[in-house]
Amino acid sequence: MTEPTNELRQQSGVAAVDRALAIVAALASGTPSMTLSEISRATGLYKSTILRLLESLERAQYVGRVLDTRYTLGPMAWRLGMAYDRNNNIKALVAPVLDELVAAGTESASFHIPYGVDGRLCLLRRDSDHATLDSVRAGQILPLKGAAGNVVAAFAVPGTTRGRGTRLVASYGERDPACAGIACPVLGSDDRFIGALSLSGPIDRFTPEAVDRMSRLLHTAAQRLSARFGGQLSGELPTPAQL
Repeated sequence: MTEPTNELRQQSGVAAVDRALAIVAALASGTPSMTLSEISRATGLYKSTILRLLESLERAQYVGRVLDTRYTLGPMAWRLGMAYDRNNNIKALVAPVLDELVAAGTESASFHIPYGVDGRLCLLRRDSDHATLDSVRAGQILPLKGAAGNVVAAFAVPGTTRGRGTRLVASYGERDPACAGIACPVLGSDDRFIGALSLSGPIDRFTPEAVDRMSRLLHTAAQRLSARFGGQLSGELPTPAQL
């Protein structure tokens, strides 16, 4: 049998890394723990392949086991999250702005960043003071739908032109029929996309008057945040684009 070339071994190694990362991403999807079958359905990998990779991930503490039959993220994932927090000032800059928006009487405020090629991660969230809320939570992975999803798609997905030039997006029932939202991009130096700042809640509270008021507050907040990241957002308040 012919000995595998270095290139083939490298390709095999890369594939194993990709599969291991797919398992970690599945466990980070928001479910507290998953069975082997659930991981297989989420990743499309064979159970035998998953078991081999889980052994390595457990040894490295990226994965832990619950009751011998369920798997969850391990302590190394927490350490990576803490390291991300230390090495990025996003939380320190954005969290006070979310608090200020909610204190001004807006709907719930969130900050979203790209996740993979077809998703977004709610990095930070501040619930409004209303009794009823939408279901978005910090750490949740969401599709590129809704106001924040459209902003992330427009500014972070290669080849996407939909809404690329807009600075304010409104969405009514696109991701969740009962919810609505408005979102603005936050830009750094050289128009680098930092994330999407959004306000979201039950659709019946998004009256024209409420949207007009919240749009002004949101756009001003996104301008301030962009300036702190070394960027600049258009000075004029645009009419919300419904995408």
